[in-house]
Amino acid sequence: MTTTGATLVGPGLVKIGGEGILSLEQNQALDPIEAALRSSNFNLQIVQDTRSLMWGKLVINAAINPLTALLRVPNGELLSHPWTRKIMSALAREAAEVAQAERVHLPFSNPIEAVEEVARKTAKNLSSMFQDVRRGAPTEIDAISGAVTRRGEKHGIPTPYNRACWQLVKAM
Repeated sequence: MTTTGATLVGPGLVKIGGEGILSLEQNQALDPIEAALRSSNFNLQIVQDTRSLMWGKLVINAAINPLTALLRVPNGELLSHPWTRKIMSALAREAAEVAQAERVHLPFSNPIEAVEEVARKTAKNLSSMFQDVRRGAPTEIDAISGAVTRRGEKHGIPTPYNRACWQLVKAM
């Protein structure tokens, strides 16, 4: 799993949007991949269980990506307006509640602070979902907001903000 941001500037051309971390689950079968990544100077961490990190990334992506795609703004713009901040917080809260129901311990204690920190650190970045919408390409909305909504339903947890974003991005 990676947290490195990137912007597609053309076919086969990517601009890195800040250095992130590449996380691999500890597994002897991945030793050759680990060695190759380390020799290429990737910021690599080996973890016991990637589930926590994946859910943490899902919480962040559910709160940022759909809003940037719908509003067609860089990540940092979400912090500039009280209403977008409120919606971003609600999206993060819903996703974190679903993660808790899934018995996942998130890699951060406060999902709202975590989301705002990522939006600040990646303020100029265009989310992958915004980039996809701008290109007219399929988005990850089913795997982000859709996943939060479906898992929420499974546990009887309402996710109205994630559901609305899921439906609105699909409508685009």
